[in-house]
Amino acid sequence: QVQLVESGGGLVQAGGSLRLSCAASGSIFSIGYMGWYRQAPGKQRESVATITSGGSTNYSDSVKGRFTISRDNAKNTVWLQMNSLKLEDTAVYYCYAGIRVSGSSGFTASWGQGTQVTVSS
Repeated sequence: QVQLVESGGGLVQAGGSLRLSCAASGSIFSIGYMGWYRQAPGKQRESVATITSGGSTNYSDSVKGRFTISRDNAKNTVWLQMNSLKLEDTAVYYCYAGIRVSGSSGFTASWGQGTQVTVSS
């Protein structure tokens, strides 16, 4: 069984910064892609950033230049550094990862429980 645990959310003023962390644990053989989605009230969940095991990154246009995703493969951890936060960044942020469980042959998507980020004016 695999678990993703997020931390680092909270309340911040517009223009401020937050750093989200997500650590995967359990019977992990390997992790492929890792990333972050977010869901604002009344809106669909959207991809924010993704990073491969080799370190290639991809960002949504709405966060490009402000957010930075990184990971430590040895620690099974991914971070999202969020700078110059805007009111519209307010959402629940979910960590996800493609994980190959020990003893299995394929990768499956696993999700964290979500962490609230609120940006105030």
